[in-house]
Order: sequence, then structure tokens, then C-alpha cells
Amino acid sequence: MAYRVVADHIRTLSFSIADGARPGNDGRDYVLRRVLRRAVRYGREVLGGKEGFFAQLVDIVVKTFGGAYSELVSARDRIHSIIAEEEASFSRTLLKGIERFKKLAASAENGTISGTDAFLLWDSFGFPVDLTQLMAEEQGLKVDAAGFEAAMEDARQRSRTAGKKTGGAGLRFEAEATGWLQGKSIPLTNDAPKYGESDVTAKVLAILTPGSTFVDSTAAAVEAASNAEQVPVGFLLDTTSFYAEQGGQVGDTGSLVGPSGASLNITDCQVAAGYVLHMADAATCSNRSIHFSVGDTVTVKVDYSRRGKIVPNHTFTHVLNWALREVLGGHVDQKGSIVLPDKLRFDFSNNGPVDAGQLTRVEALCKDWVSSGRPVSSKEVPLNQAKNIKGLRAVFGEVYPDPVRVVAIGKLIGDLLLSPKADDNMASSVEFCGGTHLKNTAEARAFALLSEEGIAKGVRRIVAVTADDAAAAIAEGEAFMQHVEAAAALPDAELDKALTPLKAAVDTAVIPAPAKAAIRDQLAALTKRCTEAAKAAAAANKGAATVAALAAADAAVAEGKGYLVLQLQIGIDPKAVSDAWAGIEKKHGSSVAALFVSVDEARGKALAYAGVPAATSSRLKANEWVNSALTVLGGKGGGKPTTAQGQGSDIAKTADALAAAEQFAAMKL
Repeated sequence: MAYRVVADHIRTLSFSIADGARPGNDGRDYVLRRVLRRAVRYGREVLGGKEGFFAQLVDIVVKTFGGAYSELVSARDRIHSIIAEEEASFSRTLLKGIERFKKLAASAENGTISGTDAFLLWDSFGFPVDLTQLMAEEQGLKVDAAGFEAAMEDARQRSRTAGKKTGGAGLRFEAEATGWLQGKSIPLTNDAPKYGESDVTAKVLAILTPGSTFVDSTAAAVEAASNAEQVPVGFLLDTTSFYAEQGGQVGDTGSLVGPSGASLNITDCQVAAGYVLHMADAATCSNRSIHFSVGDTVTVKVDYSRRGKIVPNHTFTHVLNWALREVLGGHVDQKGSIVLPDKLRFDFSNNGPVDAGQLTRVEALCKDWVSSGRPVSSKEVPLNQAKNIKGLRAVFGEVYPDPVRVVAIGKLIGDLLLSPKADDNMASSVEFCGGTHLKNTAEARAFALLSEEGIAKGVRRIVAVTADDAAAAIAEGEAFMQHVEAAAALPDAELDKALTPLKAAVDTAVIPAPAKAAIRDQLAALTKRCTEAAKAAAAANKGAATVAALAAADAAVAEGKGYLVLQLQIGIDPKAVSDAWAGIEKKHGSSVAALFVSVDEARGKALAYAGVPAATSSRLKANEWVNSALTVLGGKGGGKPTTAQGQGSDIAKTADALAAAEQFAAMKL
């Protein structure tokens, strides 16, 4: 049986991944992850397979079925990479999970593994509950499935708390509230005006307060809040021009203006079961003595300036989706998105980072759609007819209405419907979408791709901006590159200091990712130039120091002097002075001792180094000698009786330090 399980599961996974799916945490993706983990566990525990055995079977599947299914051949590398990554991930916890299961099985009461324990195996070791059930059956045990579901629901509830639809402390727009509205026969909100740019007149149908309680007026809400600083309320209107948060696009903000002229700011807008809720704080009414009541006629005023920043971001979320598929391949699927006034964020499937070259191509395609000014059209289309359009992008697992709103960028909707199977449809972006969009891509004015990163296994995230934000990012990138180019023109001696602030600033700079990659490459090249210049300078220092030191040593020996004190002009280079002393010692043996001082004016430091032959070190110790100079320089050194060094900062006293060292040696020798 184990062989059949492994064979069946590697076929299932190979074909599914070739078709665009991949193991994950939700929906069909989680089914595939369960299939893979069941197979890996069988292969490792029952068949004795080594880690990585499962991914090695991909080539057998491709060889066996590739002739009939060419998709397996073209997707072979991606299939192998995804399965190998998933297998390695599960293998990290598999053995520990098996050991934990054995302990739980041994201590199971009444032949049942508790739901809490089954949840622990899932949460800590990645064991899907059906795998735990299978392993339990092999041991003649059962799993408390109801207890597992209760533990799972408790975990979901904890993670869900922060994500519930709220418009202030305690205001929730969920099933209880929408059920009350339906029970009172409150009509669904007419939100057709949301695609326009005009204020509308509406009637207040209901006012929601915390605890899913409905009141007749904001006065009642304020009274019930007992003078709280915030009084969250939600307005249900018969019609609205507000766009409620959905499809990744954030809700509109704006205001409601009552019959008396008093206004109330709307801070968010949510939709549930066809009802649009306009969320506000009743305590912030422009006239605290005026209240809004059910039945009031109000003017609905959207903040169109804010929406004007959201709209290009939404349109270019679609363009980005198209560009990613164009550059990376057909395996790219949308995994989530959010459209905000200041940016767009797009999550997509891809096995590994998108490299700088690919990001550059993606950004270039999006920029081209800005400059080429492609039309944006939308239309409600029967679902089956819409699904026939070649190149259509939809989110897997999403339930779409019938008819469904189709947004096309490039080819007009009418032309797509006339020729739904035309190959050139692939050159357009076509998606199901209820959001607000530009009329033409040129209205975005600019596009910049800011970042790309991994957020989960096989899921990447891109953040991008349009319009003024994009123009600012592009300008910042160009200015940053000019600073880099200015640094590149500096002499080698000044370059390292100029690079330090640039390297510190590039990571946090809000500039296009392709430009940032190019800047990093340039900085790396300049850093290499600094390193090579430093090496060349060190080699020159070594030569200069050795030549000067040997000349001074030759003179000292000729005079019959047993020591020399010399200032070198090589900056702070301990290796160069050490090599200079080694040269003297090699040539003159125990005939002469040496002390060098070298100053780095730019750094405000002085290096002192002393070398003493072993035969002389009983009378003149290098560590004492070097400190005679460093004390004057405001520093301190250390070392052995034969070699010692240190640094000081009082470089103005260099001549005094040399004199002190001269005096010290003369006294000792």
C-alpha cells in the first residue's frame, strides 16, 4: 500500500503543480500539502526512504507521462523545486513529530488521541489531522475529530479578533447586524454611484452602535456611550457613492452632511451581505448639538482627492499582475492584494525571489503602459461568457457573481467579447473586479516598483506606487545615483569616506527597486575600488617604509649607534612598520633597535612601533620604549620586550614624542 500511496501522490502533485497549483495553507493548496506530507511520511517511516527521496521521483513521472503531457516537461524544474522545498520543510519536523505521536499514542486514554493533542501535532509539527488519523488507525486508535475542530476554531478565533470589520471600539458589522437588517426588510444599499465622481443625496435607513445594537439617532448613541471620548456609529443609507472595502481596495472616506448643514466625518466604509456601512464617530460632529436620525436626508460626500490616489494604484495592480505573468511565466497566481492611497501591494506565487533583471523588465512593462496610454473599460458580463475570454485572470477559489464585472486594460471589453479566443487578447489585462479604475493608463502619470520580498513559502510580495508618489521615488532614485556618480569622481583617498553615508542610506531610501539594485551594484564596485586602492597603498607604504627604515638603520650602524628613532610618512599602517622592522632585523641582526612614529593627519592619529633585537631587550625593552613616545602622544601601547606598538591622538606633539623616545633609548643603551 505504501508504494501505491507514494506513486499516486507524486503523480497528483506533479500534474497539479504543472497546472499552476502548489502546496500551501489554503484551499486546493492545502489539499496538495496534505497529499505531499502523507506521501513523505509513508516513504520515510514505512519504506525507509532517505530525506529528498520524494522529489527524486519527479523525473520518473516526467519520463513516463511527458510524451502525452508536454506541460510536465516544460514545468519539470519548477515541479522538482517546489516538491523538494516542501519535502525539506516537512522533514525538519517529521521525525520529532513521529516521536511525539508515539508518546501520545502510548498515553492515549480509551483508545483515543485527544483533539488538543491532534491540534498540537498540526500546529507544532505540521501533521494534517487526516495524517494523524491515518497513523492512529495503524495503531488501532482513533482521533477526537470534534475536539480537534474545537481547538482549531479556538485558534482561528484568536487570530481573527484583530481582523474583524470595525469602525471604532466595539463596532462590528457581521451576521448578527445584517440579520437584523434583513429581518426589518431594510433594502440593500444601492452603491451604483460609487463609480462616478458626484455627491449623492441619500436617506438614513439605520444606525448601528457597538454590540450590534441599532438606534434611531446619534443622540441615543451618545447617551448610551456615557460621555465616552469616542462614540462609534455606522450609517446604513438607501444609496451611496462611497466605495466599501472589498477586492483589496480600501474603503472610501468622506462625510455625511445632514439637513441642518452639520457634517460628520466618515472614516471607513465596509460592506456585508449587500449592505454598505458608513463608519463614523458621533462625538466628532461639526455641531455637537445637532444629531443624525433614521429617516434624515443627507448629502453623501466622498473624499475624491483621496480616492484619486487609490484609483491609479488599483488600475496598476492589474497591470502589474499582467506584467508579472508576462515576465515570470504562466505559473504566477494572485495570492492577495491591498490598494491604498499611498501604495499598492500585490502578493503572488513564485518559487524564489524575483531577480533584479526580472524586476527591471516588470517595471519597464508597467511604465510602458503609462506612456502608451491604454484604455480601461469595464462591463457586467454573464459569468460563463466572461470565463471564455482568453487571458482572463481570476483569483482561484473566489466566488464571483453572475453577471460579473469585467475590467479590461488594453483591448476594449466589446472587442474581447466579439473575439474571446483571439491570441492577441493575451496582450491585455482582463480581470473580474468591482473596484474603481482610471479611464486610461496615462492618467497614472508615473509608476515605480519599490520592493520585492518573500512573505511565505512560494509567495512573494511587491510594493509599488503611482502618480506623485512614483514621480517622487523616481526623482529620489535619480538624485541618489547622482550622489553615487559624484563619489565615483573623487580621488581614491577621499572615496571611502564619501561611500559610508551612501551605503547607510540606500537600504531605507524610497526609490524604485531596479534603481536601488543598480545603485547597490555601483556602490559594490566603488567599495571594491577602495579595497584595491587600499591594497595598493599598503604595498606602496610597505616599500616606502622599508626603504626609509633601512637607510636610517644603515646610517645608525655606520655611526656605531645601537638604535634609531624615525618618523615615517605612511599613515596608520601597522603591517608596513612591522615589515620595515623585519627588513632591518634581517639585514643588521642584533646591531640596531628601531622606533618608528607615523601620523595620519586626516584621522588625527599617530602610530608608534618599536622593535628591539632579543640580545638588546634585557636593557631596552620595546614595550617600555614605545610607551615613552605614546605617553607624549596621549596614548598607550602594549607588546613584548622585542616588539610593541600603540596609537595616540595628540599628533601635534609628534616631535616631542620622537625626542622622548630618543632620550629613553640613549639612557638605556
